[in-house]
Amino acid sequence: MVVPGLLWLLFFNLVPLFGIIIAFEDYVPGLGPWRSEFNGLENFEYLFSMADAKRVIVNTIVIACSKVVLNLVVPLLFALLLNEVKNLRYKKFIQTAVYLPHFLSWVILASVILNIFGLDGIVNKIGGLFGAEPVIWFSESSYFRQLVIGTDVWKEFGFNAVIFLAALTGIDPNLYEAASIDGCGKFRSVFYITLPGIMPTIVLVGVLGLSNVLNAGFDQVFNLYNPMVYSTGDILDTWVYRIGLVNLQFSLATTAGLFKSLISFVMIVLSYTAAYKFADYKVF
Repeated sequence: MVVPGLLWLLFFNLVPLFGIIIAFEDYVPGLGPWRSEFNGLENFEYLFSMADAKRVIVNTIVIACSKVVLNLVVPLLFALLLNEVKNLRYKKFIQTAVYLPHFLSWVILASVILNIFGLDGIVNKIGGLFGAEPVIWFSESSYFRQLVIGTDVWKEFGFNAVIFLAALTGIDPNLYEAASIDGCGKFRSVFYITLPGIMPTIVLVGVLGLSNVLNAGFDQVFNLYNPMVYSTGDILDTWVYRIGLVNLQFSLATTAGLFKSLISFVMIVLSYTAAYKFADYKVF
């Protein structure tokens, strides 16, 4: 049963690592990676001297960090509110309804979202009732980041809330009864019982999210962006795709990809170290 997974890991994760050498070459496809001219760190120097590279790094950090923070805060608040619902049928219905978008791909959701925020979409129609001018929202660079972050949180917060709902079930109900007898209301019990009770889970989810600090979501951005929003919406993954596969600058694309992988590796090590230190979480 393990063999298919090991083969997938071998051919799609380990074998491609030999291509890292392209980042240190003036790569020519006709010569291949073993005969192309070696140029050391010239590709890295050129990468960090490019204005486009600096822009996409900033975009990636802003979008990714915003997603990490909001995908922790919003699911936590939702789980706390849903936990107070006593009607089990209504509670399960709401949980299922917000959980479903997680299973839809961005290829499907992007077309729906672009129609909703399009020139003739429902958002502009509602705005028109109040006298607002129609806007092609995803073609406006000033709105693109907020829309990308917001739609990602909408898609994922139901799934992430399941983690906190599971943690909430582990809190002893007798603590709430004792607090109620002492005159503690619902709002105060959240701060003195609920949050301390699930704090290890909150810390764990937060520190593990650090590993995604450069993963701004290629599938989402690629299906939603266009040349008009490159200034605020272009991220490392989409930029590498265009540079490498569209413009055929293989060495530069590999260099950018390697840079991202190195930073991601460092963040993964730090996040798991922090998870072990603050939440006693162990991988092995």
